[in-house]
Amino acid sequence: MKNYGIPVAAEGWPFILPLAAVTVLCFLFGWKHMGYVALALSLFVLFFFRDPDRTVPEGKGVVVSPADGKVIVIKDIYEPDYLKQDVKQISIFLSVFNVHVNRVPIGGTVETVKYNPGKFLVASVDKASLDNEQTGMVISEGKNKVLVKQIAGLIARRIVCYAKTGDTVKAGERYGLIRFGSRVDLFLPKNTDLMVKVGDRIKGARDVIGVIK
Repeated sequence: MKNYGIPVAAEGWPFILPLAAVTVLCFLFGWKHMGYVALALSLFVLFFFRDPDRTVPEGKGVVVSPADGKVIVIKDIYEPDYLKQDVKQISIFLSVFNVHVNRVPIGGTVETVKYNPGKFLVASVDKASLDNEQTGMVISEGKNKVLVKQIAGLIARRIVCYAKTGDTVKAGERYGLIRFGSRVDLFLPKNTDLMVKVGDRIKGARDVIGVIK
């Protein structure tokens, strides 16, 4: 996914342009109050779909954040669906004010991409990780495998994932987007030294989640 030199995700333009047109028409016809409302909505949507460039940290085994947001969960679990092994789970909650473009956490080969329909619970609750609509992507890098899940929330009703099985991806590159409030879960090998803690606010592609040893 590219922003074509404009720091707005391409998925935003189908929303931004009609709202901008409505704004112009409202002012042309003298409907100032409606015009200001349409202008406010246009600016909010423009803000929501912003897509800033980021400098991606480099290094062997470095895992970068797949999303902007707040770390709400860090725990050791057994992942039964994709990796089928003990892993470290890091969950990131994205409010409507965060950048919603998703980034590849580690370079490698996309081994699996799978969409699962589901509910639309509040993304910050633990059950959302299991029950909500989501897309899971497994990236293989040498002997290590990393799983990242895009999870819809109460407001978010559309997950976009451009990655396909067999793709070669680079850490930090854009691979998708979740519209209007959501969650991203990251599952890393047990031998990962984590660099974040619950409560940290992090930026996708810029901040290091951990280093796989």
